[in-house]
Amino acid sequence: MPKGPVVILTALNLEYQAVQRRLADPQVHHHRRGTRFEVGTVPGTSCRVALGLTNKGNHSAAVIAERAIQEFSPAAVLFVGVAGALWDATRLGDVVVASHVYAYHGGSSEDDGLKARPRVWEAPHGISQLASHLARVDDWADPTPGHEDRPQVRFGAIAAGEIVQNSRISAEAKWIRQHYNDALAIEMEAAGVAQAGHLSGAPVAIVRGISDRADGTKNSAEDRNWQPRAAANAAAFAIRLAVELVCEQEETTMSRDDGARSADRFDRHVSNTTHNSTVGIMAGSVTGSSVHMNAAPKPSGPTDLIAELIDFRDQLRWHRTEGALDEDSHREALTDVDSALRSAGERTPESSKRTVMTLKRLRGLVAECPALVAALAPMVAAAGDLA
Repeated sequence: MPKGPVVILTALNLEYQAVQRRLADPQVHHHRRGTRFEVGTVPGTSCRVALGLTNKGNHSAAVIAERAIQEFSPAAVLFVGVAGALWDATRLGDVVVASHVYAYHGGSSEDDGLKARPRVWEAPHGISQLASHLARVDDWADPTPGHEDRPQVRFGAIAAGEIVQNSRISAEAKWIRQHYNDALAIEMEAAGVAQAGHLSGAPVAIVRGISDRADGTKNSAEDRNWQPRAAANAAAFAIRLAVELVCEQEETTMSRDDGARSADRFDRHVSNTTHNSTVGIMAGSVTGSSVHMNAAPKPSGPTDLIAELIDFRDQLRWHRTEGALDEDSHREALTDVDSALRSAGERTPESSKRTVMTLKRLRGLVAECPALVAALAPMVAAAGDLA
């Protein structure tokens, strides 16, 4: 698992401030290209959050998300803010967590009309399961004086496009409801962040508070009243999710450390008790008091990683020949392998970090080939150990 903070990104200053208020002692972090992040801690926890502002639009969100992933190697990326509801069943102030994201502006204009050609990204299973658990526990919302109804968490599709939707009767609104009638909310950034996470191998969750109904009332007094409340609700749930993600990460790390210590104790026990004893084994040999097992050696350094990367390049070519990998993905994957080979050969902590990020991006490129994803897992771990 990555050891970095949880990255939280927002599109609007209102959303940014709703998250920032929940962080202790945020410190400015400057990216070398000028992007400013603030890194703080959730009070009372070990959860570190890197907070950034993308501005409006999928393209800007994708660039800043990719930049944040490369900079922080985050445990997860959460995109947090407000959105418009597409159906009346979703109440103002409720929080929608994306089960999947539609980039709905993909299409084909033909004689008989516009045909939908969306791209779709599903939320990572682990994050979806954790978010569902937190929704059932229902201890995340802040008490709001004068409002008896607690906001609810809903799970479903979010539609992300390139224009502000503020009509129930326009041709665009009817087209969206016709082709994406399972979408609960609509906004303008989730597709960019989802794509960046997919290509970089970083888990992404989209958390949106419902501030309007995208029905022509977006600039009304009611909308201006609900927008800060919806942003605060989304921030509250996202922070709760971030804390739990870090707790699970720490528990996994402790479990692995305990397993490694147990294995080490067993090895020492075997070494100490085989002197002048008879040991029965299925394979291997015993010399004096030493037991030799015919097990494959665990990769231990850059040389092993380089050899595995060279072998992986051959696997890519085989998958391309078999048609399991398209030409564009194959070409980009080969470029990433070459980049990983160069950084692995430098043998510095910084180059090892670059190798990890390159391998994670490579994992996103070959996500549709389980055998390639499985082959990358030990290489990512080996590169991380060297960082």
